[in-house]
Amino acid sequence: MKTHVVKAGDIRRDWFVLDAQDLVLGRVASQVAHILKGKHKPTYSPHLDTGDHVVVINAEKLRLTGKKTEKKKYFTHSMYPGGMAWTSYRTMSESKPDRVLYLAVKGMLPRNRLGRAMMTKLKIYAGAEHPHAAQTPRALTLPY
Repeated sequence: MKTHVVKAGDIRRDWFVLDAQDLVLGRVASQVAHILKGKHKPTYSPHLDTGDHVVVINAEKLRLTGKKTEKKKYFTHSMYPGGMAWTSYRTMSESKPDRVLYLAVKGMLPRNRLGRAMMTKLKIYAGAEHPHAAQTPRALTLPY
């Protein structure tokens, strides 16, 4: 028996569209990260970007469980002394609803150039419209 090694030219990328209305943020992020990495394919290889493109719509209608809407905070730093800034989930979801899902998925991918390449295949839109109809994305249903 021989192990099949996938080559960069053999990788086929599909497009998926996910309607995130009334879905839980963490569960959506973990499934999207799974697809971006390509772990759902039999040709998965940890050292190659074998994943698919994912378009997420209605990102402003994601929800959190428990008291996370009041307690969750996002940290940024300007790299100047005293440049720390904390933003609450409520403020972030009102001003940049797509950024909430972006940061959740980014935290679940590798922290190297491979992870950055995977993040370029993620498209997030706050509303129900997206400009990727020409790619004919298939509807993605999550297992829960």
